[in-house]
Amino acid sequence: MNFTWLEDFLALASSGNFSRAAEERHMTQPAFSRRIRALEEWIGADLFNRSTQPATLTDTGTWFESVAKDMITRAARIPGEARAFNEANSNALRIASTHALSFTFMPSWLRGLESKITIGQVQLVSDVMQRCEALLLESQVQFLLTHSNSNVEGELDKEKYPFAVVGKDTLIPVSAPNKAGNPQFTLDKATAKNPIMLLSYSQESGIGRIVNEMHNKLTDSLPTQNIFTAHLASVLRTMALDARGIAWLPETLIAEDIANGKLVEAAPHNWCIEMEIRLYRDKATISKAGEAFWEAIKPTKQSK
Repeated sequence: MNFTWLEDFLALASSGNFSRAAEERHMTQPAFSRRIRALEEWIGADLFNRSTQPATLTDTGTWFESVAKDMITRAARIPGEARAFNEANSNALRIASTHALSFTFMPSWLRGLESKITIGQVQLVSDVMQRCEALLLESQVQFLLTHSNSNVEGELDKEKYPFAVVGKDTLIPVSAPNKAGNPQFTLDKATAKNPIMLLSYSQESGIGRIVNEMHNKLTDSLPTQNIFTAHLASVLRTMALDARGIAWLPETLIAEDIANGKLVEAAPHNWCIEMEIRLYRDKATISKAGEAFWEAIKPTKQSK
């Protein structure tokens, strides 16, 4: 029995018209009629009374209509149930992470967790925040590692996704130093003779959301000019090192640059932005390995 015959049968049962049902199923009427006849031969009984116009279901056809609908419904659930079964028995952890954290914070963080739990295969997707959020919302990953700020609500916060605070970080406005070791660019209205050159994040950036929300009002009072935009903090770091302007960069990314004097703070400390490093998890049921991983970080877990 060809499974598509069930859909042919239901199309004809709905209209009672062979021509219309054949058109709906994108085939010629003779080909459609042969498929209906093949289904009846497989069942071993007539399903339609062809002596009436429109064609009507026989008693067997009426019984089989509910059977066909049930078979199609059950078949439609099979892929999702199979994925859920595979997910429940998988040892792999599927984690999305923003670019900056995937190569600064994540390696040492995972290493620290290995003292509490055996971590098997990790499937990491490193991307911009907007894409990472979509992956978790669609349950394509189990977890999302990202920067966050309690004053800036993201999509996952609006949807009440559980999260754990697994670390801290600070966004620092920095600039390349001049020969005297002072910042070439400063966020100082009193000394700003020309527009202050800013290196900005794109709308897809999670860090960009935080910077825009926290400091837009302050920078609005200064003569500034956005001269470069990117969604990667690492790209803005390169531009800052090249003395192109001021960028708010994560301390986890630039601690060594500051220690070596390659970058210096370009504003008073109140311009820095304190951030949490959060691990969000899927609201749906995840694998045993995923649940064990979540339990390993439970001491710092928060709920929303």
